[in-house]
Amino acid sequence: MILYGLKTCDTCRKALAALTAAGHEVELRDIREAPLTQGERAAFLSAFGDALVNRASTTWRMLSDDDREASADDLLRGHPALMKRPVIRDGSRLTLGWKIDVQALYLK
Repeated sequence: MILYGLKTCDTCRKALAALTAAGHEVELRDIREAPLTQGERAAFLSAFGDALVNRASTTWRMLSDDDREASADDLLRGHPALMKRPVIRDGSRLTLGWKIDVQALYLK
């Protein structure tokens, strides 16, 4: 299982701790240190669409209006922290965020 996020993100840390406590072997992939590949971005965008871009983030608010008009792929390539977090890959399953519905999938 891979948790894509930021090691400084509170939600990512909570998810990592809960998944580990539930017995999952989890690798945290900090997307600032190891940005998503083109293939990963394509897979995530295929699964989640524009919901993958966190438009409530500080990074989003700091972008110019022109920058905000870029495609989701270009935004995530240029600003990895814009990705809504965490994305969890468990085999072929991808989930986005750490809301109760995602937690129910992994914390049985």
